[in-house]
Amino acid sequence: QLQLVESGGGLVQAGGSLRLSCAASGRTLSSCAVGWFRQAPGKEREFVAHIRWTDGSTYYTDSVRGRFTISRDYAKNTVYLQMNSLKPEDTAVYYCAVRPVVRATYEYWGQGTQVTVSS
Repeated sequence: QLQLVESGGGLVQAGGSLRLSCAASGRTLSSCAVGWFRQAPGKEREFVAHIRWTDGSTYYTDSVRGRFTISRDYAKNTVYLQMNSLKPEDTAVYYCAVRPVVRATYEYWGQGTQVTVSS
């Protein structure tokens, strides 16, 4: 059973940076895509970015492209989300999730980590 644990959230001022980590255990991430999602209070969960484990290809939602970078570390079985130039509207609980690349539905989810950006 795949387990995901996020870390790295916190409180930061607008314009600052944070790096989130998503550590996977229990199985390999080969043939998987790892995504980051976020959910702000009173809003639906939204996609932020994903990375394909095998070839490293990435995709970002428009609102974070150029500010956020998703990456992976094979040795640590970990995916990172480097968040720069943070804005108050980036405040949310951030979740990582995993799906097989051949499927559209994310099957495994972490518990989430809170990111708060003050103005």
